[in-house]
Amino acid sequence: MSGKGAPIVGGTDATGLDIVVIAGTWHDVITDGLIAGAERTLEAAGADWRLVRVPGSFELPVAAKAALDAGADAVVALGVIIRGGTPHFDFVSNAATDGLTRVALDTGKPVGFGVLTLDDEQQGIDRAGLPGSKEDKGAEAADAAIRTALVLRELREARRRPAGF
Repeated sequence: MSGKGAPIVGGTDATGLDIVVIAGTWHDVITDGLIAGAERTLEAAGADWRLVRVPGSFELPVAAKAALDAGADAVVALGVIIRGGTPHFDFVSNAATDGLTRVALDTGKPVGFGVLTLDDEQQGIDRAGLPGSKEDKGAEAADAAIRTALVLRELREARRRPAGF
């Protein structure tokens, strides 16, 4: 986790975008940090947004699909999955990742991926945008959702313009 190659976050205008942040409730200190990072990014960009909570990361895909089907321009999915001594970690991580990918492809709308898959709690604290954290994955996921929604908007508008304009 060097942080090298991390995207530059911010500097976008998300005015007019409707974004839903969907967050699990496990590991609240880390999750609250992710939410705060997403909130800072969305507020700075001028997006209209709201927070929805679900029990855990496994439930993120179905809630993301419902939000996008209801008209949201993008979703920011935030969750924390910490490896334990059973295969549960692998099942939940794969289901959340595959499910959110499928939602994005099926709806044609962006899903900012802020699901942390961790070996231990300290890794989450280091990535949650908390004081002393090395990274802010909530902010990064929100920024990715904004930037992708803007690209998709631009592509749709370009398709509607007559050639040569």
